[in-house]
Amino acid sequence: MTDTLVNAAPAASDLPAPAYEVRTLGCQMNAHDSERITGLLEEAGYVPAVDRDPDLVVFNTCAVRENADNKLYGQLGQLAPAKKRNERMQIAVGGCLAQKDRSTIVEKAPWVDVVFGTHNIGSLPVLLERARHNHQAEVEILESLETFPSTLPTKREQAYAGWVSISVGCNNTCTFCIVPQLRGKEKDRRPGDILAEVQALVDSGAVEVTLLGQNVNSYGVEFGDRGAFAKLLRACGEIEGLERVRFTSPHPAAFTDDVIDAMAETPNVMPQLHMPLQSGSDQILKDMRRSYRSKKFLGILERVREQIPNAAITTDIIVGFPGETEEDFQATMDVVEASEFSSAFTFQYSIRPGTPAGEMANQVPHHIVQERFERLTALQDRISARLNQQLVGSTVEVLVSAHQGRKSESTHRLSGRSQDQRLVHFSVPEGAESPRPGDFVTVPVTAAAAYHLLADPKDSTEYSLRRSRGGDAWEAAQAESCGTDGSGKPGTVGLGMPALRTN
Repeated sequence: MTDTLVNAAPAASDLPAPAYEVRTLGCQMNAHDSERITGLLEEAGYVPAVDRDPDLVVFNTCAVRENADNKLYGQLGQLAPAKKRNERMQIAVGGCLAQKDRSTIVEKAPWVDVVFGTHNIGSLPVLLERARHNHQAEVEILESLETFPSTLPTKREQAYAGWVSISVGCNNTCTFCIVPQLRGKEKDRRPGDILAEVQALVDSGAVEVTLLGQNVNSYGVEFGDRGAFAKLLRACGEIEGLERVRFTSPHPAAFTDDVIDAMAETPNVMPQLHMPLQSGSDQILKDMRRSYRSKKFLGILERVREQIPNAAITTDIIVGFPGETEEDFQATMDVVEASEFSSAFTFQYSIRPGTPAGEMANQVPHHIVQERFERLTALQDRISARLNQQLVGSTVEVLVSAHQGRKSESTHRLSGRSQDQRLVHFSVPEGAESPRPGDFVTVPVTAAAAYHLLADPKDSTEYSLRRSRGGDAWEAAQAESCGTDGSGKPGTVGLGMPALRTN
C-alpha cells in the first residue's frame, strides 16, 4: 500500500503541496474513518489547509437520515464556484452516502472528481491521481472490504484520546437502517490486533480510548467467542497508563451480564453506557425488527445500575416510525420516564430508500411526528436537567478537551468531560495553573443545565490540576505542528478540518 501511495502523490512542480480539508458528516465511525483519510492524504503528499483555500475537499458522508443528503448536496453546490476559480481543485465524496448513491453524485454534481465507498478508503489517493490524469470523474465502489481500515495510516484528531475500531459492518436487519447494506456484514478484528493498537495509542500519550463498532457487544461471534467483548474490556483494564475506556454502541438484544460485570469490575471502564432504545412500544420494536422488548430493555438498565449506581445512560430514539400510534408513542414516553436517561439523541423518522420501512404504507404525517418529537424532547430536557441538578455540590474529575464551548471566550471557561461523559464547563481560579487539553482537573459542580454542568471553584482550594501524559502529548503535537511555541499555551488546532479554537 505504501508504494502505491507514493506513486499516487501529486506530481512535483513549482506549486506548493496541495492543501486538503476533510468534512465529516456523520457518526463516530465516520469521524474515525476521517482520521484514516487524513493519514492517507498526508502520506501521499497533501498538507492541511491552514490559512489558505483547500485544493482538495473530501466529504466523508452519512446516509442514516435524509438531512445528510441535503447537507452534502448543499455544500457541494457552494463549492462549485471555487472549483471554477481553481483549476487545481478536486472534490471527493466518500462514506455511506457515496456507497449508496454511487454515480448519482456525479450526475447531480458533475464537478465532483472522485466518489469512493466505505470498503475502499485506501484507494482515495490513487483515484484522485487518476481523475487528475484522465480529466474525468472516478467512481469506485466495492461491495466488500478491500482491507481492514485500521491497517491504513491514521492521523489522530487528538493526541490524548483516540477511537479504536473493533469491528466493521453489522449483521442486524433493522427495517429503518441502511447501514448493513452500505458497510456489509460484521467483520471482527482479532483481540491481539485491537489491544496492540490501544497500546500504541497509550504509548503515544493517549489517556482515553473509545472502542467502536456498529454493535460492539456482538464482537467475537465471527470467530466463535461470544464472551470476547467482556474479555476485551478486562484486557483494556490491564494496560498501564490507559485511564479511561469507553465503547459505542451496543445492541440491547445482545447485551449480556458478563459485559456489565466487566464494566463494574474494570476500574478504567467509565461509568457511562449508550444503549439505543429506538422505541418504547413493543409493536413498533417488532416492526423495526429490534429483537428485544421494552421489559428486557428496562431490565438491562436495572442490572447496570445495580452494579454501577452512578452510571450515566444515554440512548437513541426514533419518533414517527411507520404505523406509530399515539398509544405507541406514549409507550416510548413511559419508557423514557422510567429509564432516566442522562441524555437522548432523538430523531424524526425519515424514509431511507432501500430499507423495508421506507416501503411501508402507513407513514406518519410530518405534523404529527413534529408534535410528538417536541413532546419527547421536552420530557428528556426535564429529566436531564433534574439529574444534572442533583450533581450540584459534588466533585467531578474532568478530562480537559481541546474543543471549547461557543461561549468560552466570553465566560473564560474551559471544557471537558467527566468520567460519566457529561460535558463540564469550568473556570480556573485566579492564580491557579491552567490545564492543557489532555490534563485532568477536579472541580466542584456549582450549577447545572439540561446538557452541561458548570464548575466555578471559589479559589485554589477547590481546584486540583493533574498534568498528564495526555497533556504532554497534546503539547508536543502542537509544537510539532507550529501551533504553539512549545509552552503549551492553547492556539488553533489544525487538523485538515475547519480550525477549532482551544481558548
